[in-house]
Amino acid sequence: MNVIPNRAVERSQLLKGVLDLAVLAVLAEQDAYGYDVVRKLRSHGLNDVAEASVYGTLRRLFATGYLSSYVVPSEEGPHRKYYGMTAVGREWLVEQQKQWVDFRNVIDAIIKTKEEGAPGV
Repeated sequence: MNVIPNRAVERSQLLKGVLDLAVLAVLAEQDAYGYDVVRKLRSHGLNDVAEASVYGTLRRLFATGYLSSYVVPSEEGPHRKYYGMTAVGREWLVEQQKQWVDFRNVIDAIIKTKEEGAPGV
């Protein structure tokens, strides 16, 4: 049976595994409100990131204590809820960055082996 992969679904599954890391990395640069985080992620190439996923991630990271939040009045519309990193969040981000590099290196080694036509491919 020939199955055509749904690349959007595949990418979505990959994104779920790293969205916490990506959101925290964006917020490590500076505090931001929800849609601003979405825009920054998209500007880095995550064009298919869903707003609902980002907002859910922000709420979850806030609940775990990795983020703090505050409200800023806006003259152009409703007040905006900004999120910023806590000390615990920064520590967790550093740990996750190390784990990401280790994981990426393992996957890169596997992919390279397969590209070189190693036995078992």
